[in-house]
Amino acid sequence: MKKKFKFTLAYQILVGLILGIIVGAVFFGNPSVETYLQPIGDIFINMIKMIVVPIIISTLIVGVAGTGGIKQLGKLGGKTLLYFEVVTTFAIIVGLLAANIFKPGVGLDISTLAKGNIDQYVQTTEEVQNNGFMDIIVNIVPSNIIQSMAEGDMLAIIFFAVLFGLGVAAIGEKGKPVLSFFQATADAMFWVTNLIMKFAPFGVFALIGVTVSKFGLESLVPLGKLLILVYATMAFFIIVVLGSIAKICGTNIFHLIKVLKDELILAYSTSSSETVLPKVMQKMERFGCPKDVVSFVIPTGYSFNLDGSTLYQALAAIFIAQMYGIELSIIQQITLMLVLMVTSKGIAGVPGVSFVVLLATLGTVGIPLEGLAFIAGIDRILDMARTVVNVVGNALATVVMSKWEGRFDREKEEEYIASVEQSA
Repeated sequence: MKKKFKFTLAYQILVGLILGIIVGAVFFGNPSVETYLQPIGDIFINMIKMIVVPIIISTLIVGVAGTGGIKQLGKLGGKTLLYFEVVTTFAIIVGLLAANIFKPGVGLDISTLAKGNIDQYVQTTEEVQNNGFMDIIVNIVPSNIIQSMAEGDMLAIIFFAVLFGLGVAAIGEKGKPVLSFFQATADAMFWVTNLIMKFAPFGVFALIGVTVSKFGLESLVPLGKLLILVYATMAFFIIVVLGSIAKICGTNIFHLIKVLKDELILAYSTSSSETVLPKVMQKMERFGCPKDVVSFVIPTGYSFNLDGSTLYQALAAIFIAQMYGIELSIIQQITLMLVLMVTSKGIAGVPGVSFVVLLATLGTVGIPLEGLAFIAGIDRILDMARTVVNVVGNALATVVMSKWEGRFDREKEEEYIASVEQSA
């Protein structure tokens, strides 16, 4: 019997993506595209931002209250941060190796490249550099949680929600109504998420249309080698590095990708991992991970486990050095790696984070900062790839932590994969 074709959300987003590319290419250089389409894209991104904070707070409070106490949560937190550090270090090493082996910046004629505007990133970098490492630690503790929520300060929100969840657990029976309230809030917000997702194809169409109409497809040609290498390295990292980690803990990385296909297409199209955070949390629970592990690991990963971003930062730094004919010694590259390990952790909530981290890092090994202006034009296309890696990396982290804690539900995973394959 022939299967009936279903026009699922993944296909709708793909159609939006393709139509956006076509419209952007046809009307290249026409400012009207931005005038009419940008508001649609902004509305979609704003709708996602609107639901992220309530979902993180409600799920984290419910999750933490269910862990049983501060000792168990401390153990989970320690293991999670250790895992994040190891995997992001691997990502930096893969990025450095790819750039050194394939040398995408060697022989590139700078005079043929168009310069993008990086003023906004320079300004943000100056603000970030004025804050030392201790300031970052201090700012994790919010002085005003309402202000932190309004600014979307993820680490401060996580800190407050964890403490509040522990408080709810500590007061026992009296905390039950509070727990019910936050559980109902989480359920309601997931319903709102499903509603907003119906608008996703239009948001994707608008965002891609504006991007392509601004830089055109011909601007990709001179930097084609960098573009191909970034995409190939990202694919290698997902299949080989994350695939090996998944295999070690008894999961197939392709099963995970199949389960998250809608979210990966959406994250790729919008180049924002925030757009898929609610759905990824929902799906990882259905995949067999306990609620408290999911609600702690994924939001924390958005600040500390950006595998795609750190891989790209390492690769782009060496690319710019090669473009200027600067030979970096092994010591300089190790210095670069150590600096990236620190800077990429503290400022994850900043818009254009990869650019800001690179600006804060390049000077330490003598690479000209203006080199970033040459890749600013294609940064959005590169950002799309690194966003996918960030999402897969964080989803896998919840599986690894659930298994490390000995609380992963294998039956749930098998049932969920079977249901996904059936509906495909």
